[in-house]
Amino acid sequence: TVVTEDGQKALRISGEQFGGISTTEEFENYHLQMQFKWGKLKWHPRNKPTDKMDSGVLYHANGAHGADWGFWMQSQEFQIQEGDCGDYWGVAGAVFDIPVKKQGEKDWVFDPKGEMMMFAEKAPAGRHCIKSPDAEKPSGEWNTIDLYVFGDTAVHVVNGKVTMVLYRSRRPVAGGYEPLKKGKIQIQSEGAEVFYRNIRMLPIDEIPPHFLKLN
Repeated sequence: TVVTEDGQKALRISGEQFGGISTTEEFENYHLQMQFKWGKLKWHPRNKPTDKMDSGVLYHANGAHGADWGFWMQSQEFQIQEGDCGDYWGVAGAVFDIPVKKQGEKDWVFDPKGEMMMFAEKAPAGRHCIKSPDAEKPSGEWNTIDLYVFGDTAVHVVNGKVTMVLYRSRRPVAGGYEPLKKGKIQIQSEGAEVFYRNIRMLPIDEIPPHFLKLN
């Protein structure tokens, strides 16, 4: 629903049902900016005190709805989750290469000086990469996220800080992979109340070069 929150119009996602709201158009080569903040409600099966509030912005969404867990399209995910904002998930087979370093037994963390690894459903590294640094504000405050996409490269930015740079976006096809450079935008409903506002998109001719020179 569209509600008034903190004196401004905002998109309220209750989180009560898993799913998402999707654009009707596809987009490529853009800068997407929006603000979000967490509400107070959590729903089964993620309503325990220890469960993190969860949502996500899916980009390059393509194909059939419900391809991932019966809810979401094949896409690349800019994770919106308490403490994990800016993480990456490959949804329903989508793939990115990301420079990383190992953390613990099985986790990989973005490191611009790290080893370039493939992140995909069946890849050795898996389909999840952890952002660095953690730039999210305390729960209940508004956060600004920026997503820059140009060609097969993307940059995740949280509150003005680059949390990840991702390369060679692609998806599986018979005999290999093909580039995945455009698609719809989906905002997830995933068990938590969340508000989004000031959603803006502009076409770009390049990703700002300083984002790609972190090392």
